[in-house]
This record gives sequence, structure tokens and C-alpha cells, in this order.
Amino acid sequence: MELKRYILPLRRWWWLLAAATLIAAISSYLATLSQPPIYQTLTTLMIGQVITDPNPTGAEFTLSRQLAGNYAEIANREPVRIATKEALGLNWLPNYRATALPNGQFIEIVVTDTIPERAQAVANELARQLVLRSPTGNQSDEQDRLTFIQNQLDNLQQQITETETEIQTLREALGEMDSARQISDTRTQINALEAKLADLQGIFSGLLANTQGGAVNTISVIEEAYVPSRPIGPNKLLTISLAAAIGLSLAVLAAYLLEYLDDTVKTPEDVEKLTGVPIIGYLSEQDVEGNGLLFAAEKPRHPSVEEVRALRTNLEFAGVDQPLKTLLISGTEMDVGKTSVAANLAVVMSQAEKNVILVDADMRRPNVHNYFGMPNNFGLSDVFRGEFSLDEVAKNWSGGSVSVITAGNPPPNPSELLGSKRMEEILDILGAQADLVIIDGPPFLVADAPLLASKVNGVLLIVQLGHTRELAIKAMIDQIQRAGAKVVGVALNRIPARRVGYYTGSSYYSSYYSQVEDNKAKSGQQKGGRKRFSFWPFNRSSKDKASGRNRRVFDEIDKIESEDEGFVWRD
Repeated sequence: MELKRYILPLRRWWWLLAAATLIAAISSYLATLSQPPIYQTLTTLMIGQVITDPNPTGAEFTLSRQLAGNYAEIANREPVRIATKEALGLNWLPNYRATALPNGQFIEIVVTDTIPERAQAVANELARQLVLRSPTGNQSDEQDRLTFIQNQLDNLQQQITETETEIQTLREALGEMDSARQISDTRTQINALEAKLADLQGIFSGLLANTQGGAVNTISVIEEAYVPSRPIGPNKLLTISLAAAIGLSLAVLAAYLLEYLDDTVKTPEDVEKLTGVPIIGYLSEQDVEGNGLLFAAEKPRHPSVEEVRALRTNLEFAGVDQPLKTLLISGTEMDVGKTSVAANLAVVMSQAEKNVILVDADMRRPNVHNYFGMPNNFGLSDVFRGEFSLDEVAKNWSGGSVSVITAGNPPPNPSELLGSKRMEEILDILGAQADLVIIDGPPFLVADAPLLASKVNGVLLIVQLGHTRELAIKAMIDQIQRAGAKVVGVALNRIPARRVGYYTGSSYYSSYYSQVEDNKAKSGQQKGGRKRFSFWPFNRSSKDKASGRNRRVFDEIDKIESEDEGFVWRD
């Protein structure tokens, strides 16, 4: 049941969930239509020349990684950004990021832009500006110094090569000499050349350390930026999906928030918990224009009438231990359909061959006379004034064994009248004349209802899910308990037709009724339908003259196949 409680708000607000998801998805789709494609390119730089050194040291690798992180930080700083904009003649730069790759001496500069050519130009210029800020940059004084050193290195390299060649030549000639003096002189020359070679190599190494070829703190571009040919975004499907998911999540939160703020009862379990009495009726919402106010008489085979019959059966079980002669039908407030339940329950009771008296005791807002098409020029209030007797105000309904006592002219003091001993006498008299007296009472938001509830055998409470408030039910139960009244049960009214089966656990009759109606319609079209039987339980001619009681009859009617398609009654 707890799972059902959590699912119910989602079922009730399904349209909000669907609308929010659909609106979010459509909005994101329209937004992505105006978004241009996004391109991405990158350039890669290397710190030092460790990777080209055949015998690098661990210290050189560590220093290169540290320098890579520092240079990446410099590339993200404002001086590099400003210099890049000035070099390219731009007022702004597209999004980019410079990061040092882990476990290496490489730096990546990634540029994202809507124009692929501009992305390439910005990436290459950022790399150039970073190189200019390194010791290998193109500063004028430094460049002249490096040029001089490079020339000296070239000269030394040539001398080293010549010395090595000369030494090799003397060594080859040494093997062909026979004279000891000549051999000694040649060895002296070789030693002198080797000493000269060692000096040249030492000088060369010292100068090489001050150039890019031997320095660790140098930057070189190893991969220039390319012009991207395929966009990387936007991912429209992902954007729309995320927007729809966010819209759905917000709608779910809104649904639970609305349910939290709504203090009306939402489930039958809530009603049973608040009232402490069982639910004995599930009545669906009525189409008044299609079925009429008194649908139990106008459409006796409608599924809604079966719901009232089920309520009648449960009331009969409730009166097994103690006879239920007077039944008050009321609710917490107005507009919960108590009069509709009272009127149609009276008709269904009469269909079970019971004499029923229906009393309109709601003297503030009488409505029973509208259901039966009767005038309300005199009624119960006139009995209290002594102007009419009960027999005079009781109006026999032509459709069955139901006597209707309307409310009459509104009195100024309905609470005093309904709480008087005279009301007890009226109920005793009516209870002796009928099998059941149904009283359409005022709602419990006025003082009339508790007074009247204390004078009847049972009270049937009408509750509308999603309309009746929890505090109102609690207040009503407190009034009933103080009045010492007996509640026989609760009837849930105006349940959406598609939800009745969900609460009762069965929708068999509704589907059966629909199938029967379809078959009847087809049969009437094919065969003309000469004979049909009405389930109208009572009419004027059904009075047994000997006993004076109404008897149940099924009148056979002939369908007139004429222009106006009328009906005629016959015995």
C-alpha cells in the first residue's frame, strides 16, 4: 500500500509530467536549431630535447615535467591571451585550454570555435607566443648571442672533424714505418692531436649547453594545429534527452509538492483511517446531461446503477443486527453529491420492492424536489409550523414506491427544528409507515447535521476523493462522536469512471454492460427490434388494488417504426 501511495500522485498528475517533459524537449530542440556547429583543433609542444637524447637522465625527465606544468599555466594567463589577440587582430579569443600531459614533457593547446580556420590560427599563435616567452624565444639580444654561439659550434665541429681525420691518417701510417725515430715522432704528433681534440670537444660541449640543442628549458612545436573538418558538437540528441529528463524530474517534484500541499483525502485507505468505518460504496461520476439526475430510474441498466445497488446491498448487511429504519445521508461540505446519492438510493431501494420515504431535511439548500421534478411550495418545514400534516406533504413519485417529502419554505431556525422532539416524532411516524426512511441532511459544516444525526438509526457519509479535506473529516467525526450517532459506512462519490475498477478491483460489469449495449444496438439495426422489455420497476398501473402496495412489473413495449420513433405502452 505504501508503493501505491507513492505512485498515486504520479498517476493523478500524469498530464503535468507529460506536459513538462514535452515542453522541455521541444524547447531544447528549438534551441539547438539555432546553435552553430562547434569545431576543435590542437597543437602540441615539447619541453627540452630529452626525447632525442640517447642517454637522458632521470633529473632531466623530472625537470621537463615540472617545466611543462609551468608553461601550461603561463599559456592560460592574460599576457599570452592579449598578445595572441593583437597578433591576430581579434577582439576576443575562442575557448581554449593549455594542459601539461601527465608523465611527459608535452603541452597541448586545445581551441574550440565555431569557425575551423579561426580555431587553427588561434592554436598556432598561442603556441608561438608561448615559445617567445621561453629562453628559446626570438628576443633580439638573445638571438644574436645564440647566432654567435652557433657559428662557433660550427667552427669547432669542423676542427674536431679535421683533427679526428688527421689522427686516423697518422695511425694508419704508423703501421708502415720502420725507423724508430720516425715512429717516435709520429706518436708524439698523435698525442698532441688527441690533446687538441679533447680541448675542442670540451669547448664544444660548453657552448652546446647554452643552445637549444643541449638545453632542457626549451620549447619546440612538434605538432601544429590542423583545420578540423568535422564538428564535435552540439550533441542535439543528448541535449534534448537531458532537457526532457530535467523537465520530467521537475514535474515529479512539483507533483509531490502539490500532493503535500493538498490536504484533501486521496485514497480509500485515507478515508478509512480518518473515519474508522468501512467504505461500503464506490459511486462513479455521472454525466447529468446524458444519464439525467435520477439515472437509477432513467437508465436502470447503467453501470452506475449497479454501483448504487451494491451500496444498497451493503446497507442491508449493515442493518442485520439492528434494523436500519432511518438513514441520514450527509457529508462534510456542500457539493459532494449527497442529494444524488439519496435520491438514486431511494429509487434502487424501491426497485427491491421496499416502501421508501425520502425526506429533504436540508432546509438551507433544498434540492430533492429538482431530482423528482416536484414543486417545493410546501414540505417538512410546513409540518413544523402545523400548516400541513405528514400525509399532506408526502408526494408519491409516479415511477415507484417512493414518497418524497420536500423541504418546503426555508425556516429562519432550521437547527432548532431539526433538533427538537417534534423531529423525533416525525421520524418515528415515518419509520412506522415505510421500510426505510432516507434523509437528505445538511452537511456537517452547519450545526443542523449533528443534531439530526443523533436522532436516526444510522448515518451514511459521502466523501469525494480529491475534494473533501482531511481536517473537515476529522471535525465531522468529532461531531458525530459527541452526538452519539452511529455511522454505518462511507460512500465514495464522483469517482472518475476509469478509476472505479481500480478501487473496487473489478470492472467486469462495465465491460459486460458495454458489450450488451453494443449487441442491442446492432440487433436493433439489423432486425428492427419489434419487442423490447423495460426494467422500469414501477408505474402508475402497478398498484395492487387489494393490498394497496406496489408490485414489481416488467412492462412490454412495442417500438413504433415510424418517423418519430416513439414508444407505446401496453399490458
